[in-house]
Amino acid sequence: MGDVQTPYDPKLSEIRRRRFRPIPVRMLVPNFITLLAICAGLTAIRLSTEGRMELAVGAIVFAAVLDGLDGRVARMIKGQSKFGAELDSLADFVNFGVAPGLILYFWQLHDLDNVGWIAAMIFAISGGLRLARFNATMNDTNKPAFAANFFIGVPAPAGAIAVLLPIYLSFLGMPQPPAVLTAFYTLLIAILMVSRLPVFSGKAVGMRVQPELVLPVFVSVVFVIALLISYPWVVLSFGSIIFLLSLPIGWKSYRDQDLKAALQETFPDAPSSVETAQPAPPSAGAGSTTIPVRQRKQDNRPSRPH
Repeated sequence: MGDVQTPYDPKLSEIRRRRFRPIPVRMLVPNFITLLAICAGLTAIRLSTEGRMELAVGAIVFAAVLDGLDGRVARMIKGQSKFGAELDSLADFVNFGVAPGLILYFWQLHDLDNVGWIAAMIFAISGGLRLARFNATMNDTNKPAFAANFFIGVPAPAGAIAVLLPIYLSFLGMPQPPAVLTAFYTLLIAILMVSRLPVFSGKAVGMRVQPELVLPVFVSVVFVIALLISYPWVVLSFGSIIFLLSLPIGWKSYRDQDLKAALQETFPDAPSSVETAQPAPPSAGAGSTTIPVRQRKQDNRPSRPH
């Protein structure tokens, strides 16, 4: 018996063509930046094993800069993709979880043997848990509107930069702290990463710049970059300390906005100043009843379906 031939299905052929359609270059550019960041994080691990700590820390900082660029570049050129989001999470775990923990271990935590390794491992795991929670709650519709301006827990890049503070200070000529203190500080940053502490994200800051502020912004950016290149450990030390000191400010701002939102939910029908100041319309006759302004607005709304 001969082979049975299946009839030609044009829809199946169209589906196959769609599956292998060309990918625009703009979708690849952010992924190239993310891959470069992964290379920087892996290189930082290698440099730390070789004892070249300054270059290892510099590679982590470079990975953090690239992490801040890939998302913004993707939004600017409309190159967002699900693949890029998953790749970015993987890069963050390697660059800001695994790499900083290993750098601290090879720098000083190895003096504590297993205790130091546990501290480094907990920090890496906390970075992974922090990223997993962020991905799981990113599209949560139950969050209040103001919560979009805050992170829950210290972000992984900020935690990676802050946890290396003892190394920055040692590069400035300060004596190394005891290994136990470094381990305690590492665990503290790990706890802040997986905590429910609200951290201001800066997303509320507008992406547009007024024309009269373009030149000052350019000068400020060049000045900060020049400071970072000329005095990297001073800038990173002060930046980490200021960030840690600003955490209570973000918590207070979140609490104030949460209380304000709770009051609005408790008293949703409180009259505004405009409604109380608006005069009542004249009555049509002696027996007519005047309906308040707020009540008329509610009566004109369509009824909810049951």
